[in-house]
Amino acid sequence: MADRPDISFVNLAAPERGTVVFLTDKSMKLGPTAAAVDEAAAGWFARGASVGKFEGGSLKTIQQLAPAGGTLDRVVYLGLGDPEKFGEGDWLKLGGTAAGAGGNGEMTIVLERADAVAVTPEQAANVALGAAMRGYSFDRYKTKKKPEEPQGPRKIAVAVADPKAAARAWESLEPVAAGVVLARDLVNEPANVLGPAEFAERLEGLREFGVEVEVLDERDLRKEKMNALLGVARGSARAPRVVVMRWKGGKGKDKPVALVGKGVVFDTGGISIKPAAGMEDMKGDMAGAAAVAGTMRALAGRKARANVVGIVGIVENMPDGDAQRPGDIVTSLSGQTIEIINTDAEGRLVLADVLTYVQREDEPKAIVDLATLTGAIIVALGHHHAGMFANNDELAAALDSAGRETGEHVWRMPLGPDYDKLIESKFADVKNTGGRWAGSITAAQFIGRFIENETPWAHLDIAGTGMGSPSSETNQSWGSGFGVRLLDRWIRANHERHKD
Repeated sequence: MADRPDISFVNLAAPERGTVVFLTDKSMKLGPTAAAVDEAAAGWFARGASVGKFEGGSLKTIQQLAPAGGTLDRVVYLGLGDPEKFGEGDWLKLGGTAAGAGGNGEMTIVLERADAVAVTPEQAANVALGAAMRGYSFDRYKTKKKPEEPQGPRKIAVAVADPKAAARAWESLEPVAAGVVLARDLVNEPANVLGPAEFAERLEGLREFGVEVEVLDERDLRKEKMNALLGVARGSARAPRVVVMRWKGGKGKDKPVALVGKGVVFDTGGISIKPAAGMEDMKGDMAGAAAVAGTMRALAGRKARANVVGIVGIVENMPDGDAQRPGDIVTSLSGQTIEIINTDAEGRLVLADVLTYVQREDEPKAIVDLATLTGAIIVALGHHHAGMFANNDELAAALDSAGRETGEHVWRMPLGPDYDKLIESKFADVKNTGGRWAGSITAAQFIGRFIENETPWAHLDIAGTGMGSPSSETNQSWGSGFGVRLLDRWIRANHERHKD
């Protein structure tokens, strides 16, 4: 089943079992704890480094099996390169690299720099976060495990000079790790297991952490006249849901920020059906909704001092005799009419109605939506940046800063009236696609038409980062959980009140 390692913090001391990770740098020196483990090991390090051309480079490793007769399994030496250049993201990657180098049992990461500079509690907590993220696995549907399949360490002790302070720093990051795990789990689940109703049921579990959860079923959606969203769901035997999650950690009078997620549990393209090749990946077309859910889990778990509302529209886009057709015209909750040009441009229809709903119900002071919306954004940016579109420079700058700090990078893309002309319809107020060119931009232009009263808004197209993104030091999973740490950091830095 889905899992992540148990993390603890211990005093600097010679580990007695499992795998131990020691730090070095370009000086090729080791801290005193390494020598305390085994003098012969330190000698081997010098010889092995020479033979293996290991020079202590950043995040480079060299390993040895532990000497016979002891209880250690292996020793890993992990390079820092130039420690003075190490930032937050580097410590995160260090934790992931260390966890990836271990066996399947216990590991101790000895955070002791060769230059005697103390590793801070915050740095230690980021190492733990990186290790927890790297240690995630999703194998609940495998009835047999191959012996050669790496499982990663199940217990990781982080050895530091002040374990109590590191544990306190970890208290605000551990819920973030839990949020990432929740998002990855949701994205990795197959669509036959995770339909709209099942997705909503899982989100109801957030009540355990103090999140208020409201589920709107098909009858509610018809009453609210969410016809754009309902149109997408018409071809599926499984009825849609909208889930509203409210975390009230700020002052009662403070308006919330809104996080909005596209939750298409499976996208065939509808009548405008997709090619068969790669369609199995469309189980992940709800990564935006998963990121919103994971962020709400993180905020509630760490008792964030902010008011936040998360809303997700959950549908399945299927072709059948009642499916929406190209050429149909629907009236959205906002009252705007939409001409359907392509039924595979469905996510923006879902977002249109949930955006209108959250603005009318909660009057948020800022909105960020996330969606695996367009293949065009992958053509433009690949898998290392999410596309960011915004109507507010301050909001865009804040999200960019949060992305740089967490390593969940965003790249701002343009919006403008020239692009808006591409989605003008002959028969309705707007059409749901502007054609082949600038597809990500015209999609964002469409969504922007449903933002009211000049509310600061950003749209994150995470098609390239939310699922199937490249393996990294902190993620070996198909579902990445992208967006959870980004949004958590943005809220932490910009919308939380200080303690009274």
